[in-house]
Amino acid sequence: MEAGKLFLFFSLLMLQFSFCTSQDSIKTNQTIKDGDLLISKGNTFALGFFSPGSSSYRYLGIWFHRVPGKTVVWVANRNHPIIGSSGFLSINQYGNLVLFGNSDQEVPVWSTNVSMEVADDCVAELLDSGNLVLVQNGSKRVVWQSFDYPTNVLLPGMKIGLNLKTGFERSLTSWRSADDPGIGDVSARVNPNGSPQLFLYKGTKPSCRTPLWPWRGHGNRQRSLYNMSIVNDQDEKYCIYNIPDDSLVLIIMVEYSGIVKKLTWHESESSDGQWKEFRRNPQYRCDFYGWCGPNSICQPTDVNRFECACLPGFEPKYPRDWFLRDGSGGCVRKLLESSSVCEHGEGFVKVENLILPDTSAAVWVDMSMSRADCELECKTNCSCSAYASIEIPGQGDGCLTWYGELLDLKYDLTENYDLFVRVDAHELGTVFLLSDKSNRIILC
Repeated sequence: MEAGKLFLFFSLLMLQFSFCTSQDSIKTNQTIKDGDLLISKGNTFALGFFSPGSSSYRYLGIWFHRVPGKTVVWVANRNHPIIGSSGFLSINQYGNLVLFGNSDQEVPVWSTNVSMEVADDCVAELLDSGNLVLVQNGSKRVVWQSFDYPTNVLLPGMKIGLNLKTGFERSLTSWRSADDPGIGDVSARVNPNGSPQLFLYKGTKPSCRTPLWPWRGHGNRQRSLYNMSIVNDQDEKYCIYNIPDDSLVLIIMVEYSGIVKKLTWHESESSDGQWKEFRRNPQYRCDFYGWCGPNSICQPTDVNRFECACLPGFEPKYPRDWFLRDGSGGCVRKLLESSSVCEHGEGFVKVENLILPDTSAAVWVDMSMSRADCELECKTNCSCSAYASIEIPGQGDGCLTWYGELLDLKYDLTENYDLFVRVDAHELGTVFLLSDKSNRIILC
């Protein structure tokens, strides 16, 4: 009889222990210790302690719960690893999440560090989106969320970009290595200057970029898998994506090797499944930022053909390098005796089917302006090197103008924007544009 009662007692104890260590939320003074898990209600994500690669250090992170092997999507203590298995997470008396490396509870290795306007108990909950949220019990206000502090993975519904009112920036940063989730030197961030663009940086040097806002085809190239867009309004400029198919598991990951990978999870009857890469960037030569230097276009077509071509009115800066298929020096304006692009009969030549130049030195003149007025605006400013008339959803055509060198252009039939390049009168009178059978403009 006593043995039966003892068995029942331990069974109930284990059941309670299992519940406590695999719930989806914690309250004030509750803890998540090394070995415990927070699991989102739909069993999609888990939060707990892990050791990356061959490292013995412990980190608090979030990973896919139903995907074999820990695919970590967020790390709390990136630069402050815990030695040993004595770490634990709790909510302190001030309502903040705090992570300690040992039981002395003197100095946390990480905390949310939020100043609460009103004293209120908080609850931390792991959502099925992968977002860890800290919510005030009374007001139900979210006072902190992990989506505001991305690591190296962009999940659906997560923003990267800039809040113009507060100056707060969200960006992706790579791990240092497979064994170290510390902040690496590869990052993805939105450049808000001119027209917003998403850049990949190696240190402070741009590695590649997306087309500028507003996207035409780029955001929907993989529309059967996901929809990606850049939002540009008075308050925020950010990049975000969503997945129409809820059964699809898709992530965008910035790797320490210097590339961005887009991965989907594929189940398999014969194995545990695997991540499959369906896109990476940069992948081709024309993907690399400024591959052909300033004032030139990269043409990602025939691999046996030199991919760089000067814009109308320009010639290679280093002809010998150009002959040797090194276009990194770019192009300069042709040195003709009669050459002048300021109040000497100059005009504009249209170059079609482009991903437009880097807009870091560009200006939106007006969000609603005819092409003729846009050209006049550029022509009356001798520093204006090119312009584009761009359709803005719900507003009409906007006028975007560039100043100085034109950087990082390439042909792309999915974006197919037209750029009007400033040239002198002599160049205007010269026939130098031909069309091939695909109606694509080729520079000679």
